[in-house]
Amino acid sequence: MTTSPRRSATRVNVALASTLLAASTLSGCGVFGSPDLVIYNAQHEQLLDELIPLFEEESGLDVELRHGKDLEMANQITEEGEDSPADVFLTENSPAMTIVDNAGLFTELPEAVTATIPDDYVPADRAWTGFLARSTVAMYNTDSMTEADMPASILDFADPEWEGRVAFSPTGADFQAIVSAVLELEGEEATRAWLEGLKANGVIVQNNLVVMQSVDSGEVDAGIAYHYYWYRDREENGADSDTSALHFFGDQDPGAFLSISGAGILASSEKQAEAEEFLTWLTGTEAQQAMAESYALEYPLNPDASLDPEVKPFSELEPPQVDVSSLNGPQVTDLMTEAGLL
Repeated sequence: MTTSPRRSATRVNVALASTLLAASTLSGCGVFGSPDLVIYNAQHEQLLDELIPLFEEESGLDVELRHGKDLEMANQITEEGEDSPADVFLTENSPAMTIVDNAGLFTELPEAVTATIPDDYVPADRAWTGFLARSTVAMYNTDSMTEADMPASILDFADPEWEGRVAFSPTGADFQAIVSAVLELEGEEATRAWLEGLKANGVIVQNNLVVMQSVDSGEVDAGIAYHYYWYRDREENGADSDTSALHFFGDQDPGAFLSISGAGILASSEKQAEAEEFLTWLTGTEAQQAMAESYALEYPLNPDASLDPEVKPFSELEPPQVDVSSLNGPQVTDLMTEAGLL
């Protein structure tokens, strides 16, 4: 059977339209246009991939996400300067926000963006805002340890009695944010001594998931990480956490540090109104509750949103008072390099 030229042309046009539609869907922008908003995202990729479609549906804006890691993206923005294509920067940990803020590349946020976030999690210059938090914890193996066996302070893990018994992952932004809190709270010399003790006595592993697995298998007695790794595994199947438990440090110890995810608008952005709309939505109850109900199990900072009741309540945490804008990423990496951890 011979296909008519008109039918062939129709098939070609349909195929072309399907290709363009697919390309539009994948890129997060119109077929022929640029996106309404470009977000450099260093928070969890899966979380933002779940969250952004909700904002796009509600706002009618098209968003392009560019994923990366905290310090890498912060340094990229500072190198791009006023030519950065980013409108918004999101991080997993706040030291990366400080790098961009110190370079003078953020614009001051309006009251509407920060109104729902407690003042402790918004820098005084209002250059960015916190939107999620993770609590530092120590995981311990329940076959070899009890809660009473755990140290009163995270600083005690540097002591010789913990030689070969505590795992941690120094190369990730998570641990480096914890070190930044120790530096802020205890000073440079104490931080240097702590890092040297961890280098001598701790067990270095690849990432926080391996920290949890090492504790659960009994390879080590304890490990330093954030709360959500353990709770997430328990919610999924418990395979990597069935013989472990969490120890939350108290009394404003550095080990009770809350690492804050930050969001800021680049001053160079030509989409200020759209960026403000997104951040106002991000800190609002709808988005905060959506994040609380996501796989991430991180603490929403808007008090009107609530996390799974099986996760230790935010109100029961005893974090130290830390100025979120003062955490020094570059000095931390210098100290960790000096200690042989990077």
